[in-house]
Amino acid sequence: MKVDVLTCLALTAASFVATVTGGRSSNRRRHKEVFLGENSKFKFGGRIDYKLKRQDSTKTLLIKSEQLLRIEEHDFAIRPGFGGSAIPVGIDVQVESIDSISEVNMDFTMTLYLRHYWKDERLSFPSQTNQSRTFDSRLVKKIWVPDVFFVHSKRSFIHDTTMENIMLRVYPDGNILYSVRVTVTALCSMDFSSFPLDTQNCSLELESYAYNENDLMLYWKNGNDSLRTDEIVLSQFFIEHFHASSGLAFYSSTGWYNRLFINFILRRHIFFFMLQTYFPTMLMVVLSWVSFWIDRRAVPARVSLGITTVLTMSTIITGVSSSMPQVSYVKAVDIYLWTSFLFVFLSVIEYAAVNYCTTLEEMRKMRRGKIPSTFNASQAMAFDGCFHDNDIALTTFSRMAPTLTSDPLAVPSQNCDPRPLEGTRLRRQRSVRENVDLLVNNSYMIDSYSRLAFPLSYLLFNTVYWSLYS
Repeated sequence: MKVDVLTCLALTAASFVATVTGGRSSNRRRHKEVFLGENSKFKFGGRIDYKLKRQDSTKTLLIKSEQLLRIEEHDFAIRPGFGGSAIPVGIDVQVESIDSISEVNMDFTMTLYLRHYWKDERLSFPSQTNQSRTFDSRLVKKIWVPDVFFVHSKRSFIHDTTMENIMLRVYPDGNILYSVRVTVTALCSMDFSSFPLDTQNCSLELESYAYNENDLMLYWKNGNDSLRTDEIVLSQFFIEHFHASSGLAFYSSTGWYNRLFINFILRRHIFFFMLQTYFPTMLMVVLSWVSFWIDRRAVPARVSLGITTVLTMSTIITGVSSSMPQVSYVKAVDIYLWTSFLFVFLSVIEYAAVNYCTTLEEMRKMRRGKIPSTFNASQAMAFDGCFHDNDIALTTFSRMAPTLTSDPLAVPSQNCDPRPLEGTRLRRQRSVRENVDLLVNNSYMIDSYSRLAFPLSYLLFNTVYWSLYS
């Protein structure tokens, strides 16, 4: 009897344990099925229950926006109003900055806000408050947007810090505002014939890449007021004027396209080049004239001064040329530098002529006996590097020869005109050869004339140069 009671109790306990264990395992299986079922519904696009919406609210809002705009119901690979008239797309630009202007590469870099305006009735939605909805770049990839590009651009990119700088605003009636912040480097054909006293005209051109004028019409949204600029300050240029314009571009294979222009005029600041190029050049030219006041027998002083100014001018010319593009025409700065280099070079040639004429003068005096045969010019220069004419004993002028008569055998009578007194000279016009001989015999006169001719000529050149280019 006791054994039967014990057996019944053992069976009852075993069944209770089995029931508890089975209930737990069934509950685990049930939760697993529910979890898998929810994931499968989310994966295959089924209905999303309330719990899942609370877990991922961002995706839920995006799906609501897509449903509101009926994105899945339309083919946004084609433009709005396909098959009808061209869709008008208004453009509005705000220039934030001009980052750099390169003369060597002939381009400029600009950062701007590019805004597009158009109407797509496929994106219209009902709204009681008539309020627009704003989206970021994630929705832009799912709708149609104008394919505007920059003509003659070398590089461009959309800013992506901290997110892509793209804004899409949709109004209930289907009007759309699409704004993007972009930096573009574009070509600017510059003319350096007046550099650095030049003015450059640059433009940034916008155009649709795929749609010609029959499908898309680009225009400035607010006319001339469509182009706005912030306060832009450049290091080497002053922006004189910003203005917008439009035109047409023709391609032989695809037809006519609307094109918009952002034009701006740049005037170069001259003060930087005055300090770096013009003032040093002027000083080198004036420094070369110092040799005209140095004794013509001071060969080391005058030669070293001339060579120094020539080498300095060569360095200035090389420095300016290295920062400029290799153009095939002459620039204004080239005219000034090479003319100044010519003045410096002529000052060296002037001393060569003076030294040569002085040597000829000494040789003639030595032949005439005016210089002692024991005199050595190189020894006279050894002490101070100068040769002094007063060290040589020169004879006085001889009396003029008597005037010749018509009869060479006749004896001059007492009634003839008296001979010229000592110290008087007969004046007559000298020929070119006689003038040259006079300079050769008086080499110091070359320095005297150069002291006046060089400054006056350089002053005349500067007057003509600055009146033409400034």
